[in-house]
Amino acid sequence: MIVDGSESSLKNFLAGLSGVDQIGAEARAAMLATRSIKTTSKNWAIDTAISMVDLTTLEGSDTPGKIKALCSKAVRPDPTDATVPSVGAVCVYNDMVKIARTHLDAIGGGHIPVAAVSTAFPSGRASLAVKKQDTQDALDNGAGEIDMVIDRGAFLSGRLGQVFDEIVIIKELCGDRAHLKVIFETGELVTYDNVRKASYLAMLAGADFIKTSTGKISPAATAPVVLVMLEAVRDYFAMTGKRIGVKPAGGIRNTKDAIKQLVLVNEIAGPEWLNPNLFRIGASALLNDLLLQRMKMRDGFYASPNYVTLD
Repeated sequence: MIVDGSESSLKNFLAGLSGVDQIGAEARAAMLATRSIKTTSKNWAIDTAISMVDLTTLEGSDTPGKIKALCSKAVRPDPTDATVPSVGAVCVYNDMVKIARTHLDAIGGGHIPVAAVSTAFPSGRASLAVKKQDTQDALDNGAGEIDMVIDRGAFLSGRLGQVFDEIVIIKELCGDRAHLKVIFETGELVTYDNVRKASYLAMLAGADFIKTSTGKISPAATAPVVLVMLEAVRDYFAMTGKRIGVKPAGGIRNTKDAIKQLVLVNEIAGPEWLNPNLFRIGASALLNDLLLQRMKMRDGFYASPNYVTLD
């Protein structure tokens, strides 16, 4: 695999990738969505999904109080049940990173990373200097994960070297301090072939995770798109021996949706990816439904939604 980061080497490599069979990908994703799991497996799946949630709030109306409440929920999703696992991360805007990090550390959540959306999220349209400063601010405030967005306009117009170089630069800023998740906004990439190419481009540039979407544009984390990205990380591991994580975000709102994601992971990438180090789910409302379903499995009846906190 000879890729030196130049425009020509990137285009040659990506042109050599096999095309995605659209009908086949959609059919397989639909088939896997029909899989059912037994009760004992469902208990495990719910707890696993909770541990993979990047508990997220990305609203202009976010306040310090809301961020602190979200962090408390991240550490103890169900205050009445200590067996419920903590979530995978708390994902916030840049200016809320320090508040989240400080509060998590104060309440015993030092093990939960703060993920900051960066590089002119959600558009990705800004100068490189702005994107670097955006990232540096998040790192200086304690972010342990950076969720950067690619410039989709550059990608779609064929400026692959520009996209590659920006990922390399942001990864260098992260260093050993933070994992880098690269967001594609797959709803704007239009084709599965583009999703596959973006996946390889990001992995070659040093991404630790590839992420479907910002959650601001529809469609977002559709099953066929996640399937294509899981195939990419599986095949990249076969080529390089390096495992890259996947994060679907946007549209995953209930336990059924989350379990479908876990089935995709197991069947496409393999069971090695069934852990928070290699698979995350970007969501806000999902956690409440997982908690209600967990209570149903434990108690035999559905609790009122009032038993879980509002987000």
